[in-house]
Amino acid sequence: MANMNRNGPPPGRPGPGGPGGGPGGRNAAMRGGEKPKDMKKTLKKSFSYLGVYKAGLLLVMILAAASSVFKVIGPNLLGNATDVLYTAVEGAIVTGKVIIDYVALKKIVIYLIILYVISYVFSVVQGFTTAQISNNITYRMRKDISEKINRLPISFFDVTSTGDVLSRITNDVESLSSSLRETLAQLASSLTLIVGTIIMMLSVSWKLTLIAFGMIPVSMFIISKIIKISQPLYRKQQKSLGMVNGHVEEMMSAHIVVKAFNMENQSIADFDVYNHELRENGWRSQVASSAMMPITNFVSNLGYILVCILGAGMVVKKTLTVGNIQTFISYIRNFNQPIQQIANISTMLQSAMACGERIFEFLDQPEEEADTLEPHTTDDIVGTVTFQDVNFGYTAEKTIIDDLDLVVKPGEKIAIVGPTGAGKTTVVKLLMRFYELNGGTISIDGVNIKDFARNDLREMFGMVLQETWLFKGTIRDNIMYSRPDATEEEMIEAAKASRVHHFVMTLPGGYDFELNEETSNISQGQKQLITIARAFLQNPKILILDEATSSVDTRTEVQIQQAMANLMENRTSFVIAHRLSTIRDADKIIVLNAGKVEEIGNHHDLLAKGGFYAKLYQSQFENA
Repeated sequence: MANMNRNGPPPGRPGPGGPGGGPGGRNAAMRGGEKPKDMKKTLKKSFSYLGVYKAGLLLVMILAAASSVFKVIGPNLLGNATDVLYTAVEGAIVTGKVIIDYVALKKIVIYLIILYVISYVFSVVQGFTTAQISNNITYRMRKDISEKINRLPISFFDVTSTGDVLSRITNDVESLSSSLRETLAQLASSLTLIVGTIIMMLSVSWKLTLIAFGMIPVSMFIISKIIKISQPLYRKQQKSLGMVNGHVEEMMSAHIVVKAFNMENQSIADFDVYNHELRENGWRSQVASSAMMPITNFVSNLGYILVCILGAGMVVKKTLTVGNIQTFISYIRNFNQPIQQIANISTMLQSAMACGERIFEFLDQPEEEADTLEPHTTDDIVGTVTFQDVNFGYTAEKTIIDDLDLVVKPGEKIAIVGPTGAGKTTVVKLLMRFYELNGGTISIDGVNIKDFARNDLREMFGMVLQETWLFKGTIRDNIMYSRPDATEEEMIEAAKASRVHHFVMTLPGGYDFELNEETSNISQGQKQLITIARAFLQNPKILILDEATSSVDTRTEVQIQQAMANLMENRTSFVIAHRLSTIRDADKIIVLNAGKVEEIGNHHDLLAKGGFYAKLYQSQFENA
């Protein structure tokens, strides 16, 4: 496959943050923060991930319900214990002796212990099962996002902040998962508690139950108002978080550029703006949601007061016992608790849905056009490349390549030259189907590139570019990235052919020398040599060189040019050149200007013609 790795963007692609890369990617981060507002749809998609775990979810629901049933029975037993003690007190007032029914009291205590132990065991098993399901959901979501990244067209990353994508795969997934983990069990236990508590409350007194129920509409009205206020704030909070992450990622990846242009203060100022916005949005959303509990508690306390006043009168009239009142107050607490939990669940769901909207927005992004169902084999490819009436533009408004016609014979060395913006690198990206054509066809050995599977198509190409795409790991790992199944001997042979072996042997550990995260512990020229060795090892059918020697000194360049000549022998090669002196031996030079072919020929013929190429060539020596 083409030499693609982590250290640097692909050819012609903007750096982190969007077009322009580096510190200029602020708008992309802001675009990444825009989210759909269909909460119902997001909720439906979130719970679709739970479908795989139906058995585990059923177990969680059963355990939560059973645990709640025991909690409902408990207050009734406590009321019975209170009645036993109250009877003893009443008897003492009449007889002067305190006679407690210890047998009845002992039974009640034993039953309570058994109930609470079983309830605890159920809760532990329920918590373990819920955590397992939640972690599996997190794993699946991150896996889906990771796979989605590989199916997205490069055009998506041209306008999307890398930091924003990282925020979605880390912060948003974790927030959604933890919210689902907490809400699943709470929802089941809360609903069971509500139903069970209502039944038990009605069995004690329907009048007191009506009073307790009278508080529910008040609480629900307040909760609904708070949700309407806090939901937009949670969306803004997640957007601000994405912008902060995007800015930090940009500054970390472009810190050398920031320092070179003395933009540290500007970077800090920009971060302060995003950080301040995140703090404000986070503070407002938390204040709005945290107001829910105190308000619902206040309404609940009003219910307690009314129940105590009416209940005291009923005890005096002997229609209820003291134990009944205690039981009922416990049930009110049990009843208010699930109501508050549901309010808390709604708060968590707001945050979760704000994250879920961002996750599913990413997963719903249009993907690359699907591969053909019956891909053509690449086994007998010899390397004839044909461009016919090719048209392409990154946007509908601006055409980059206009009616390009070109035939490249097997084994030819084709140089592509032209001024900046002429479409040189774009031609290569179209050849590898990084972008789809707006019109026309590109074929290899007469087969439309759309008739190849993308992986097979890109396996034909080896690339050596100006950007040195290396990653953290050993030099051996970086060279063998193009062919992980290569032998040690093949790897060393490729390294020698590309003039890598000599300098590697001077490093501590040789091929086991570890490159750091930014690969800054070797020189730029050494990095370039490693990418060239990678192309040697791959031994591709078609070679793409994009000013591959621009980062090395003159002496090393001569050595590499000699090695490249061997590599390009009997192999179709495309060389994108800025220094025209390096492509004088090309079989054919394609001169592009504004997306059109101005001239085609070899170096000597084009110079003799005195046209566009001759002017480009002579301009490089005017100030020499």
